[in-house]
Amino acid sequence: MKILLAEDDTETAAYVVRGLFGEGHVVDHLTDGKDALTQAMSGNYDLLVVDRMLPGLDGLSVLKSLRAARIDTPAILLTAMGSIDDRVAGLRGGADDYMVKPFAFVELLARIDTIRRRPAIRDEVLELSVGDLRLDLLKREVTRDGARIDLQPREYLLLKHFMERPGRVQTRSILLESVWGLHFDPKTSVVETHISRLRNKIDKPYAKQYLVTLHGVGYVLQP
Repeated sequence: MKILLAEDDTETAAYVVRGLFGEGHVVDHLTDGKDALTQAMSGNYDLLVVDRMLPGLDGLSVLKSLRAARIDTPAILLTAMGSIDDRVAGLRGGADDYMVKPFAFVELLARIDTIRRRPAIRDEVLELSVGDLRLDLLKREVTRDGARIDLQPREYLLLKHFMERPGRVQTRSILLESVWGLHFDPKTSVVETHISRLRNKIDKPYAKQYLVTLHGVGYVLQP
């Protein structure tokens, strides 16, 4: 995991950094709350470990600012303040977990592992779109330029696969595994046949062609 540690106590920071490095994690260490907020805003971290009492900007304010900005990186708040009210304030302020100093590194590691096992929470996607091509995931309807396109079930799954990965080349093997659930090549033209049918429905009547064949490579839905 890539972890941002915001801790101004030299001994605690050295203790945590040394342990995390030993477990194979990548750690960026900062000592100032404002710097930590700026760095965390990038969203490039898997976990934040933040001391509550930081210079510049306290750790709780850092987390509140991140959550207000819809940065949902999991965070563990470190503090010497161990009352129930303090823990509740930390959790309500955006912390996923709360550890009172002093703490054993093995406990911190266990809490990190617990967070890592949690499934990521994402906003539910209800529609996919590429240009004027739309796929309504609730109604399972496809339209282009407002006109409805009727697809067979496998054609729908094929288009959904492409629309979830616009601009990314999809090989024949990837499509067989992802759309047909086949982990072997059946030595048939099933992929080519469905690509041709799908292209006839979503591209043929229009000037702009989305589904492109890269000969000898695969297929791509061009954004």
